[in-house]
Amino acid sequence: MTLDVRDVPEGTQVANGIAGEVDVRLLDLTDHDTIRSFIRDWDTPLDILINNAGVMATPETYTDLGWELQFATNHLGHFALALGLHDALAAAGNARIVSVSSSALFASPVIFDDLHFRYRNYDKWEAYGQSKTANVLFAVEATKRWADDGITANSLMPGAIATNLQRHTGGEQTPPEKRKTVEQGASTSVLLATSPLLEGI
Repeated sequence: MTLDVRDVPEGTQVANGIAGEVDVRLLDLTDHDTIRSFIRDWDTPLDILINNAGVMATPETYTDLGWELQFATNHLGHFALALGLHDALAAAGNARIVSVSSSALFASPVIFDDLHFRYRNYDKWEAYGQSKTANVLFAVEATKRWADDGITANSLMPGAIATNLQRHTGGEQTPPEKRKTVEQGASTSVLLATSPLLEGI
């Protein structure tokens, strides 16, 4: 298992709490140099790619390339990573991609004419929703284009999870008693990534 993280020391601390051998590698989805470096260094078949990095409801922020931060992180970075790892996924023979979306996708479709809020007023929830809609559309299109390569992709909504994400963003207004634990939230991704019931679906 490989954890791709922006903060290697923090990622290593998390890895130490996971059973089995866990490799920790630097990857910042808003920094395409780290994406290219990660792809270049990957040299084995890849059975499962879980796209679950994300930011939520951030203030209006743009990357060095001028991309709106949430769309850049939640979709464009994952897209570049999956595209770059296509050959490794195909080499596995029966690979799965799991993209973590959200019910917030109902807040906005992908506004192809203005992905980065250059011509409309910025709204943090519309920006988040657009990025989560893009996660779903990516899963649909990746499966359509890559099925013959033995790659299937799915997207999921894990539910409201009790993490520090809400604390940092003022996040979703789900009462604490209705939030899932991190383990419960992760179980949906694990199901999509590993269950024989979803073979080829």
